[in-house]
Amino acid sequence: MLVPKAQENHLLLEVRNLVKHFPFISRRAGLPQRLKLKAVDGVSFVLQRREVLGLVGESGCGKTTTGRLVAGLLRPDSGDILYKGKSLVGRSSVKLPRLRRRIQMIFQDPVSSLDPRMKVGAILEEPLVVNKIGTVAERRQRVAEILTEVGLHSDAIGRYPHEFSGGQRQRIGIGRALALKPELVVADEPVSALDVSIQAQIINLLLELRENYALSLIFIAHDLSVVRAVCERVAIMYLGLIVETGTTESVFKDSHHPYTQALLSAAPVPDPTVRFAEPPL
Repeated sequence: MLVPKAQENHLLLEVRNLVKHFPFISRRAGLPQRLKLKAVDGVSFVLQRREVLGLVGESGCGKTTTGRLVAGLLRPDSGDILYKGKSLVGRSSVKLPRLRRRIQMIFQDPVSSLDPRMKVGAILEEPLVVNKIGTVAERRQRVAEILTEVGLHSDAIGRYPHEFSGGQRQRIGIGRALALKPELVVADEPVSALDVSIQAQIINLLLELRENYALSLIFIAHDLSVVRAVCERVAIMYLGLIVETGTTESVFKDSHHPYTQALLSAAPVPDPTVRFAEPPL
């Protein structure tokens, strides 16, 4: 994907023809066959500084795999990921961690993403310990700052994840992602596992932290109403490919790809006069 020179100074991330296939064995007709699931099959997009990009699609379309590739949790089969013009694919094991500190991930399920044997203070401090950042006193101070920023009381340090509600656990996950003060956060459906009453609180928290940290966000979701409220640009994924991109309003008001149109038409409409209107003949 070519980027206009005028935008290069604001470009944070560029993904070029990213491919990730997962091998599996199919036993159709009783004969085992080695096949490949094309989870990501040539994805390209760009992300500007301080931008919120929505990655949208149905379950199995490859959006979470794309997010994990960007965050460094999976290695691509081919393609490239450029962060501030520097490739994250194939770099030496010495230089790569320094770049990876700037990219963090918030996971969908706050229960399984937090170690139940670790107290919250240790969970938040772990990224600092692994990266050998600060003294013990400085790390503890940073943990206290994080708790305040995500709206948790200081006594959370000595408690375990199971002692918190789902929304509070997601706040812990957000705090862990921010411990290293990243520039880019991949948020993988961060509110889909939460009650509707809590979703707005977490979304508002993410937007507030985005301003405080000057963050860029890749917001992975399937809830179109959330995407419309949060994201500035949208990329629609289908069968491992991005089939349509554009500003949020342009995609919602004037979509071109049939899959995008199908997604929008399937979204629930809160207006009963629209929902129960007679379909055109």
